[in-house]
Amino acid sequence: MKAGALPSDGARLIERFLDMMAAERGASANTLAAYRRDLLDFGAALARSQHFRSADSTALKRYIAGLSGMANATQARRLSALRQFYGFLYSEGIRKDDPTTTLEAPRRERPLPKVLSRADIDSLIAAACKEDDAESVRLACLLEILYASGLRVSELVTLPLSAARNRDGFLFVMGKGSKERLAPLNAAARSAIKAYLKVRNQFLPRGVKESKYLFPSRSAEGHLTRRRLHQMLKALALKANLDPDKLSPHVLRHAFATHLVEGGADLRSVQTLLGHADIATTQIYTHVASDRLREVVLSAHPLAKAKRRA
Repeated sequence: MKAGALPSDGARLIERFLDMMAAERGASANTLAAYRRDLLDFGAALARSQHFRSADSTALKRYIAGLSGMANATQARRLSALRQFYGFLYSEGIRKDDPTTTLEAPRRERPLPKVLSRADIDSLIAAACKEDDAESVRLACLLEILYASGLRVSELVTLPLSAARNRDGFLFVMGKGSKERLAPLNAAARSAIKAYLKVRNQFLPRGVKESKYLFPSRSAEGHLTRRRLHQMLKALALKANLDPDKLSPHVLRHAFATHLVEGGADLRSVQTLLGHADIATTQIYTHVASDRLREVVLSAHPLAKAKRRA
């Protein structure tokens, strides 16, 4: 739609706004063109009895609601254009109010996390255990702990040595907001820790006889760094014939949670194990595991079986 299709007053207001954006905020030609298109589209959508000077928040909300089929990024850009345009009209005294102050941005869908299959986990553990040198023993221990407990990478690398000496099958973890929680350790993880403790002294900084960290290193922090752990896992992925981009400490945390949900664990328990403050954060794993759970129902439920036979 061309500016001429708008009332001349509306077209002039758009051009005044774009002139300000170019002169005072240095907006690029592409940005100005996008804002022009967005404002023309909004002007065309207004009822005949309304125009830029009189449109109220109800009219703007109706317009935003009508964008629901568009990509979130497009909706967000159009809302930004409207906010800046009406902020300009208000600051210039053209309007006595700003009707965009009550508008809410469209919610962006959270991308589903990358998930490793159980076969992928088995391949990683097998690759880590192929060698028996100190580096490999440590890596196998890190991997087993991550998958057994779902720790955040920052929680893992800063684990105190005392955390590994609990014989009840749990780690005491200091999580976000200085909140303590118990993280489970299965038999494989406990065995891996036991093997690692035999070679742990090889990772102590030179001249240091002991460290408070379970995973000491010669780094400035005194413990294994997150960056180094990322590097180690990428190299392990290659050995296991997996895509390195598919593996990170956080992906292993996702695998821990997803496989729990697939196995029937309730969300409240998974929330506690992950240390999530809000269960809404945990609910994403129901989406990740939904395909697997759907297949379980189709293959195991009597009525589903009956329909398949029919």
